[in-house]
Amino acid sequence: MSVVLEGFGLVKRFGPTVALGGVGLALRAGEALAIMGPSGSGKSTLLHCLAGIMKPDAGEVRLLGERIDAMGERERSRLRRTRFGFVFQFGQLLPELPAEENVALPLMLGDVSRGDAVRRAREWFGPLGLGGMEGRRPGELSGGQAQRVAIARALVTRPAVIFADEPTGALDQATGHDTMGLLVDATKRNGASLVVVTHDPQVARWCDRVVEVRDGQILPGSQGAEPSPVPAGRPLSGETTGVLPEVAG
Repeated sequence: MSVVLEGFGLVKRFGPTVALGGVGLALRAGEALAIMGPSGSGKSTLLHCLAGIMKPDAGEVRLLGERIDAMGERERSRLRRTRFGFVFQFGQLLPELPAEENVALPLMLGDVSRGDAVRRAREWFGPLGLGGMEGRRPGELSGGQAQRVAIARALVTRPAVIFADEPTGALDQATGHDTMGLLVDATKRNGASLVVVTHDPQVARWCDRVVEVRDGQILPGSQGAEPSPVPAGRPLSGETTGVLPEVAG
């Protein structure tokens, strides 16, 4: 199975605190990977470095062999809009927009017309069990429904990788269980890879592989994979895992 995203020797410090101490990690195409650890272990810092939100102090991050840590902020911002999708603990939906426009927002930020963006956004509502809720605002949705809208928003650009930071942390156990199942299934069915940061073993069980982070290091006994050598300079153009299937409404 091909490698999509890799971190090599990642180091990140915040003053005297070492958040990451030379971490290496590889994410395979179509894989769901859980990064576990207690608060302050470095797991969220690792996600932020892999996702191009934060630059490591040392080491490299490569998407399809091309370094993203060396990109400027504008390039990394574009990458986060087009090749990555994000699901956060509290959804971070815009309260003034209806659900369909929340989902369409990444497309509109990428210069897709509002009409085309909303049309593409609506295609996700049926498959995610949200049919008929396109016009509802976040305050009119349950917690689980709002997270499904956030999942649709993360997937609407057909990204290579979805990053989910404690995606069930604000939900009750049953709703969280359903949401994780939906997130993993929808990501895989649409050809993307998934990185989930969590402290909850029940959430991690949904993933194919688990790595455990403590004190800025991946524990030797966890199921991590060391990054493999990747030729430099591979282009970012083209899809990560081939042509993604169309969403059935």
